[in-house]
Amino acid sequence: MKTAIYARVSTKDGRQDTDNQLRQLRAFAGTQGWEVVREYVDRASGKKSDREQFQKMLTAASRREFDCLLFWSLDRLSREGTVVTLNHLQRLTGYGVVYRSFTEQFLDSTGIFRDAVIGILAAVAKQERVRLSERTIAGLQRAKAQGRVGGRRKAEDADPKLVAKIERLRSKGKSIRAIAADVEKSPNTVLRLLNTVAR
Repeated sequence: MKTAIYARVSTKDGRQDTDNQLRQLRAFAGTQGWEVVREYVDRASGKKSDREQFQKMLTAASRREFDCLLFWSLDRLSREGTVVTLNHLQRLTGYGVVYRSFTEQFLDSTGIFRDAVIGILAAVAKQERVRLSERTIAGLQRAKAQGRVGGRRKAEDADPKLVAKIERLRSKGKSIRAIAADVEKSPNTVLRLLNTVAR
């Protein structure tokens, strides 16, 4: 089976290297009778997918330049979070490429349990997407209950001097438009801050 190896370390300053990963992965491929046709090595954070060699590996996978991707562990492949990482694996599956983690024996789509592994990972990704959506909705509802718009507290809300000045000007009978011009804010912002104080 034509196999590609992907290895990654986080630093570029030489304190880490991929030699240990590569040596073990090459040896493992040899024990399986797999032909290593390409090695992709990144020295970059795994929290983003714009890594040069990672992208080259995905492009080669889409062209079926190899049949199997072998990596040392899932966090070497990606540290972008559950959903994104599992989406990468599903993308490989969509290209017809199987994958194998050297250190995580359960993460193996090359054997007889291939369909089960792919199904479980797809279910985990789906469940994580649901949880993420639920957390987002709950956060927005909590923010709305606290009087925030769009889930974020506006910078003006945290400026007591600005609020005090607006109150003082309003108590002197100034119009909303005049106050807005004085404090260099929009009339809507002035109204919102006055309403916040009035609550």
